[in-house]
Amino acid sequence: MRWLKQSALVLALLALSGCSSGLSFSQITLSSSETANPTQVDEAYQTDLYTDVLSRYVDASGLVNYTNLQADRTTLDQFNASLGAVTVETYEAWDEAQKIAFLVNAYNSFTLQSIIDQTPLKSSIRDISGVWRGRKWAIAQQSKTLDEIEHQILRKEFNEPRIHAALVCAAISCPPLRGEVYTADRLDAQLDDQVEQWLNGPHGLRIDREAGRVYISAIFDWFGEDWIPTYGTDTGFTGNAKERAVLNFISQYLEAGDRDYLQSGDYDLKYLDYDWALNTQP
Repeated sequence: MRWLKQSALVLALLALSGCSSGLSFSQITLSSSETANPTQVDEAYQTDLYTDVLSRYVDASGLVNYTNLQADRTTLDQFNASLGAVTVETYEAWDEAQKIAFLVNAYNSFTLQSIIDQTPLKSSIRDISGVWRGRKWAIAQQSKTLDEIEHQILRKEFNEPRIHAALVCAAISCPPLRGEVYTADRLDAQLDDQVEQWLNGPHGLRIDREAGRVYISAIFDWFGEDWIPTYGTDTGFTGNAKERAVLNFISQYLEAGDRDYLQSGDYDLKYLDYDWALNTQP
């Protein structure tokens, strides 16, 4: 694996930076002798492999048939291997939409592999030791944990909070796993559709006017600050700065009556209980 050949360089860079977190893609450039031709790398990154996996094992509700995927995992393994073949040079030449689509596909596909690597299958991803912070994955000729892909790259380098509707951690209360590959040319529409599916489902948003309560996913609590740069507001809604930003964001996807209700701020804001059971097909 090319990454092993770069271990000394990475250790040196980590020592110089004094940072325990993973490097961003922009912080390391492999030597030309270690990089493949970008055209060849693009050909190696075969998203049709992932399309095949999603079409066969993910249903219309975003639930996964992990048993069958585990029994016939070759295509998923091939796609995940291709993610490591993309060079840093190629990655850096991509625009923002290409990078986000690549990283979201990688996060979700690596998560699928994390689940099926367990025999027997676990009832929750939280039962897998080191799944987010311990296990390293080869991606763009580097080695990253799932947490590093999400928190050190996607959340840190891009102002795109809709990724939280697309990243799926294999739990029932996660947004639904999309049954198609994310692509740069359709990313904006795909992310909007993901948000709508999430909010329209049981685990994203629930408005109870009779009780005067609005319930939203705990994801909005955990990562609420991600919505402040674009949706932060001092007028309307309720709660603290991140909650108002989140509610402002959510309101963009609602019909006029519900949007006005959120803007009024005349309700109690609650967070839905998070169900960590595996998002497996019954």
